[in-house]
Amino acid sequence: MGAYILRRILLMIPTLLGILLLNFLIVQAAPGGPIEQLMSRLDGLSAGASTRLNSGGGDGVTSGGGGGASTYRGASGVDPALIEELEQQFGFAKPVWERFTDMVVDYAQFDFGDSFFRDRPVIDLMLERLPVSISLGLWTTLLVYLVSIPLGIRKALVHGSRFDVWSSGVVIVGYAIPGFLFAILLIVVFAGGSYLDWFPLRGLTSPDFEELSTSGKVLDYFHHIALPVLASAIGSFATLTMLTKNSFLDEIHKQYVLTARAKGASENRILYGHVFRNAMLIIIAGLPAALVGIFFTGSLLIEVIFSLDGLGLLGFEAVLQRDYPLIFGTLYLYTLIGLILKLVSDLMYVWIDPRIDFATREA
Repeated sequence: MGAYILRRILLMIPTLLGILLLNFLIVQAAPGGPIEQLMSRLDGLSAGASTRLNSGGGDGVTSGGGGGASTYRGASGVDPALIEELEQQFGFAKPVWERFTDMVVDYAQFDFGDSFFRDRPVIDLMLERLPVSISLGLWTTLLVYLVSIPLGIRKALVHGSRFDVWSSGVVIVGYAIPGFLFAILLIVVFAGGSYLDWFPLRGLTSPDFEELSTSGKVLDYFHHIALPVLASAIGSFATLTMLTKNSFLDEIHKQYVLTARAKGASENRILYGHVFRNAMLIIIAGLPAALVGIFFTGSLLIEVIFSLDGLGLLGFEAVLQRDYPLIFGTLYLYTLIGLILKLVSDLMYVWIDPRIDFATREA
């Protein structure tokens, strides 16, 4: 098993390199780079100042300099020396291959550089936002599994009953409602929108959080996280519930279950001693994808709606601003966590069912 783990860790290296290279080339080909955006902002500020001067009766400000040689659309009238200085500052004076090589070497040391527009190290920005995404993702995943697995098992045991039918309808309706729409509904109903004012509208803590007692801090935290977690989880119940139900139904009708019943084994012994271990394998296989999706991509709109400064919102803002260090830093972190969770999933396979041996199968 040790050799298998080592091979999987070594395989992460070309996977990371391939994902970084592909996204690096896509970002380089996309129009509107950081310098162009900065020049556009400067051009907009200059135009606004010129308009204010003209409306006040002063002489209009005309742009000077020979900016015609610049390739940036927002750089008209800007001194080419300034553009060259910005290219040196942002590292765009180097060839593309050299920029990518430097990025890979730095990322191997977890050095993500500084944000172009926030004037702070990328690692500090990510560590600052990471607790928010972990809080939202962790509690959402825990809620989904605590509800869906027992519900799926119950539905499998009473397959075709009224409970099975109406519970399927409820979870499917929840799956059909987009998370962001359900979040808005929760705000309107429970966060002072139009009806009740039971929950806070934004943030993870109250302004006086540090002044509260330990129990008060815990209650305040869960008071703030309740609606975002529920909005994030609503669309995940159906998938895991039906997966659990179908997995248990498939196992319940297998020959070894009939044999155990014929030998007089109790239903609880059959269900939790034999069926549970086999049926849970496929559910555990989907855990890494569920964690990554809920931790990062699935929480973006929820973070925006509830004003939560998490990694999803940070990465989205970085793409809009063409903040390359932030874009690639968050991408690297997402990919690395996803690969590690996939390895953890395989190890959990072996832990639950020792009969599975990935090392022998690969050999």
